[in-house]
Amino acid sequence: MIYLFLSILFSSGLFVIFKYFGIYKVDVLKAIFVNYIVAFTMGFTLDKSSFSISEVPNQPWFFGAVCLGALFVSIFFVMAMTSQKNGVSVASVAGKMSVVIPVFFGVFLYSESVTFLKIVGIVIALFAVYFTSAKEEKSVNKNAGLLFPILLFFGSGAIDTILKYVEVTFVPKEDVSVFSGSLFGIAAVFGFIILLIKTIKKRTPFGVKNIIAGIVLGIPNYYSIVFLIKALQADSFESSTLFTINNVGIVILSTIIGVLLFKEKFTFKNKIGIVLAIFGIIIVAIA
Repeated sequence: MIYLFLSILFSSGLFVIFKYFGIYKVDVLKAIFVNYIVAFTMGFTLDKSSFSISEVPNQPWFFGAVCLGALFVSIFFVMAMTSQKNGVSVASVAGKMSVVIPVFFGVFLYSESVTFLKIVGIVIALFAVYFTSAKEEKSVNKNAGLLFPILLFFGSGAIDTILKYVEVTFVPKEDVSVFSGSLFGIAAVFGFIILLIKTIKKRTPFGVKNIIAGIVLGIPNYYSIVFLIKALQADSFESSTLFTINNVGIVILSTIIGVLLFKEKFTFKNKIGIVLAIFGIIIVAIA
């Protein structure tokens, strides 16, 4: 349970950091690249085994790590754009409503239980996500569009689904740190390629600000993935239950932080959403 709580805490922090990126005019792609270098370094530094980087391509989880690494870069960028253009709460709801994707695959791939109580809890949780993140019309950026939220929805769902599959099928508990570090290392390679292409088109200084921003982002990003994987391996909940609690918890916390730090409006709908979220989590947990 502690791993689930820590995953919610660190994941919520990512939305906040991305919001500050917009405020301080951070180059998102450069910061994301540095972030992955930091997370990759942490993964192999904190690993207690004598695992060598040269052994990574021979691991059974390597192909899954490559897929996830490419998705990480893409969706991190989309998450940052959504937070800046549509707001922290919209980014949160777009990313976390995607829980329906891993829940669907959890039922069909792993024969997880489908009870009436669980279905009710998940439906309530989805309504909670909507109400918690709902904004009054005047506070929404009408020109922001839906492209980034839609991409974030499907991308986040794909990451959760693939992460669960690779973790269940290929990753032993003692390899969590190395696997996580490898994910970020592969993501860094994809990020470097994109940066190189952009640099060829237009050369700009990297900037100390972007390096600092990447370091600040990299630490919680590393732990958000590590704690999520550890929560999945703990077997305290089925993945459909765990992803629901995790995603709704992130929505609640990131929305509250958005209200407190960025003065985002907390409407009557938001209050209903918080109540529904708590109710939905309780139902899903006991189902």
